[in-house]
Amino acid sequence: MGQKVIDFVAPSGALPHVPDDVTLPQFILDSWHPTRPLNTHSNPVFIEDSTAREVHFPEVRARTFGLANEMKSRWDLGEGDVVCIFSPNHIDYPTCVWGTHRLGAIVTTSNPAYTADELSYQLKLTKATVMFSCTASLQIAEEACRASGIPPERIVVLDSPPHYAGPYPTLDNLVKSGLEKHPQFTERRLSPGEGKKKIALLNFSSGTTGRPKAVSISHYAVVANVIQIAYYGQANENYGPATRYRPGQVALAVLPFYHIYALIIIMQFYVYAGFTVVVMPRFRLESMLKNIERYRINHLLLVPPMVVLLSKDPIVKNYDLTSVTFCMSGAAPLSAELTKQFSERLPGSAIGQGYGMTETATSVTFPQVDMKIGTLGSSGALLHGDTCRVRKPDGTWATFNEPGELFVKGPSIATCYLHNDVATKETFVYMDGDPDRWVRTGDEVVINEKMEVFVLDRIKEIMKVKGFQVAPAELEGHLLEHPDVGDACVVGIPDDYSGEVPLAFIMPSHDAQQRLKKDPSESGKIKQAIIKHVADHKVHYKRLAGGVTFVDSIPKNPSGKLLRRFLREKAKEMVATKSTKPKL
Repeated sequence: MGQKVIDFVAPSGALPHVPDDVTLPQFILDSWHPTRPLNTHSNPVFIEDSTAREVHFPEVRARTFGLANEMKSRWDLGEGDVVCIFSPNHIDYPTCVWGTHRLGAIVTTSNPAYTADELSYQLKLTKATVMFSCTASLQIAEEACRASGIPPERIVVLDSPPHYAGPYPTLDNLVKSGLEKHPQFTERRLSPGEGKKKIALLNFSSGTTGRPKAVSISHYAVVANVIQIAYYGQANENYGPATRYRPGQVALAVLPFYHIYALIIIMQFYVYAGFTVVVMPRFRLESMLKNIERYRINHLLLVPPMVVLLSKDPIVKNYDLTSVTFCMSGAAPLSAELTKQFSERLPGSAIGQGYGMTETATSVTFPQVDMKIGTLGSSGALLHGDTCRVRKPDGTWATFNEPGELFVKGPSIATCYLHNDVATKETFVYMDGDPDRWVRTGDEVVINEKMEVFVLDRIKEIMKVKGFQVAPAELEGHLLEHPDVGDACVVGIPDDYSGEVPLAFIMPSHDAQQRLKKDPSESGKIKQAIIKHVADHKVHYKRLAGGVTFVDSIPKNPSGKLLRRFLREKAKEMVATKSTKPKL
């Protein structure tokens, strides 16, 4: 007789109906749902932080249509085509996303700090045919487009600096031209059930092996997650002074829109809930503080490094943050100690954590609405519609307060990894005859009787640097291209600001070993060359901020697999004895 499977679900209420025949802009911009609050205010949807430019709902819809109309007229963009957005946050970032979706096309968002190699990889994998970039990133965008076959006439400048006279059209020009034309396309309603299959987003997530993987996310998955958050957060209810989600309030978009956290929660849910979203291009502490004060920000969506600065930097005391009523941290666990420090800086604000993944598009848990300060150490409570299981190391299923690996299923689960069946089968799994797919998260958790999730550790080898996923295998593959590297193993070491940072254990190549024997002072030069090799080709959070340590050999099992845990333990010892990373 098999062991009973323990399912963890939200304690009360079933998730309301999730429409499966609408696209994302049809749901956010055109339709109604019982979980959506009625916004009787005349507040703008977006505000550009630097100029105070306001964009109201009718203009959002008009600009979205204008862009879609011109993309259809100019390039015949349509069903299944892929558009890449390679830019910091911009007030028209949502226009690009929803305009693309109006045509039945797909959006892939890219980190604006990527190198040309990293961006080219993304363009080739997704087969993108149009590029939206900002002027500051145009050189990298041009190089990546040349390498991936996107013609120059399909590069669009998202920002419109004064007197721009470059060779590329601006988004403003496309919108203007599209609004001057008769409709060039007929936006179709999806057939029943089609929303579950039709891909809206290709967002990148690091796996345990190789380079980042493109996660295929359907329109239905995003719509479902917005409804899950709205239903759990009681967004359509007024329950007195403690009501958290009130139309007309102001949220700050300082998290990057290319990341699933901001792309779904800020760009989709907060617009759905009737908030004004103040758009910042990137995080700078003092700029954020000025914007909180200037725009009377009510909701802050953050990651732990931002919380660290808000809790510890003395400059914070120079600003009036009394408008803030709610802060949520996500993307990586927030310690109980840091939560306490943060609450002392913002005594008038509710504070909580959420948990999710790109593969779960996005939230699995959300901050408890009935608590000012979420249970310390918890990542919030399960959303309605999600079911979790926790598998212990011995293969049996955990019950309350027993640790094990988290498995999740629900309406917002992604469909697959694009063009990667092996990785798809490893992460999106079937269990016990259940016809639904489950996401194997690789996170060790405990779930209590209140359905609060506590993330204890990562079972997978993925590092979390400033909330971003970093795959050791990707860095190891790149390190092996350097002539002084004979073998390599990358592990994460703790860091107060970033959570953890990559440290590379390197077995020098034969040639490098000979040079080191002749002249030990070569060690520093070789290490710096290896560090530079990564810095020149990888985005900033993948750089070897933990440094390089030489070893005689890299431990492996008989089949050749890295025994990473041995070097992870060695790294812990190095940190404990202060024989740690070199300063970069």
